[in-house]
Amino acid sequence: MSLTSRIALAGSEGTDPEDFLSESLGVVFPDDATAAEAVPAGDDAERRLFSHFLWNSSLLLAELIERDSYLISEEGVAAVEEDEAKSVGLFDVRGRRTLELGAGTALPSIMGGLLGAEEDQRQKERDGRDVPLGRVSLDVRVLGHEWGTFPEGDGVSGKRHAFDRVLICDCLWMPWQHGNLQRSVDFLLKQTAEARCWVVAGFHTGRAKMAGFFDEEALREEAGCEIEKIWEQDCDGKQRKWVKDKAEEDSGTRKRWLVVAVLKRAQRER
Repeated sequence: MSLTSRIALAGSEGTDPEDFLSESLGVVFPDDATAAEAVPAGDDAERRLFSHFLWNSSLLLAELIERDSYLISEEGVAAVEEDEAKSVGLFDVRGRRTLELGAGTALPSIMGGLLGAEEDQRQKERDGRDVPLGRVSLDVRVLGHEWGTFPEGDGVSGKRHAFDRVLICDCLWMPWQHGNLQRSVDFLLKQTAEARCWVVAGFHTGRAKMAGFFDEEALREEAGCEIEKIWEQDCDGKQRKWVKDKAEEDSGTRKRWLVVAVLKRAQRER
């Protein structure tokens, strides 16, 4: 099933003349795809980090969490497509402490909270209005945090190496922030063999901008992590090998594809 086909808009129908296309197709051509769905936001300052968008990366990670935390236990491995079977079991949040470092409207965190994460926290990117926390009935918190800095009073300063899973979605479009993001992963992720960081990002901003985050040396030095698995996946679930450098891709193709990575703690050299 296509990722975006799972989105259902709620609310009353638009009555203003400008809303006459509100019920039309999001895309005209069947092989095209939208990269995100926007929700209402405030002024310009609130929109600069694009946290009022439901990105396809968030949709995909939420779907993977749903699959491994619920569907597999209910329906078995036969319920997933052949391509997806390679990653079954990697995205189970049940009984685990999770932290999200950015995923737009926080759908993966909401899904994790509903499906049994022991504790569910997310970085506060705006004013919290984009997260319907009142609907999730367990330990869910929104914390203020600037990547790569951990001053006293920061929302995560007292949570060093506290989380079993760290979630990142579409946060790689600023190459100058890769080091800060990696340092936050190192600070927050548990120092255990079982700890994992999940990274999902769409290619709509360009492959070159995000590729540097997965540099093996930088990951080891800044995040204390190494890549366990990494692949590319499109909006219809088709998977292919991750390629750092690729010939020029048109914007329509880029919007359809995402990179999915599972990071684990790097083994210490003896």
